[in-house]
Amino acid sequence: MELEQLQAEQRLIVRQRIRMMVNQYEIHAAEPDGSEGRLLAFAQQKRLAFKEQVTLYSDDTKQHPVLGFKARKVMDLGATYDVVDAAGSPVGLFRKDFARSLLRSTWHVEQPNLGTMTGQERNVAVAIVRRLSDTLSFLPYHFDFTSDGRPMFSVVKKWGLRDKYIVDIHDPRIDRRLVIAMAVGLDALQGR
Repeated sequence: MELEQLQAEQRLIVRQRIRMMVNQYEIHAAEPDGSEGRLLAFAQQKRLAFKEQVTLYSDDTKQHPVLGFKARKVMDLGATYDVVDAAGSPVGLFRKDFARSLLRSTWHVEQPNLGTMTGQERNVAVAIVRRLSDTLSFLPYHFDFTSDGRPMFSVVKKWGLRDKYIVDIHDPRIDRRLVIAMAVGLDALQGR
């Protein structure tokens, strides 16, 4: 994943693969017609892991790690996840706002030299219905991430048998690696 080329992307598509013991995700650039373009990264997360960690690779051979995020603590209701590049250098972080998430899920994303972005489920009614039962987790949702009232990026879960997310990036300064980590984290961590 070349950073300069990645930074030019304004729309990403995240698609979950259905597997028994792991969550797997493909992250693609979006073509102008909305279809999936080239593969940017492949992510894998073990289910029921003691400490949440997700590694993203250049492809599904899992030979070349390009990015990752990991929980700072084992048990934390408002967990913070550090995002690092392949060399282990910090890219940023994201954390769940536990108190605000009781009504509708709220996340904070922090990028050095850019500050904090806050993302929240747009539709309160859908947020409440999704909390009523695990069987309703298929419902689509829409997160808008803003900073000082400015739209930064959005993540929209689409209807379908497999989870699919459309990620629109509105601010060119955002590190796309941080956006990718948050988009995967929304699926992998949302129910925790």
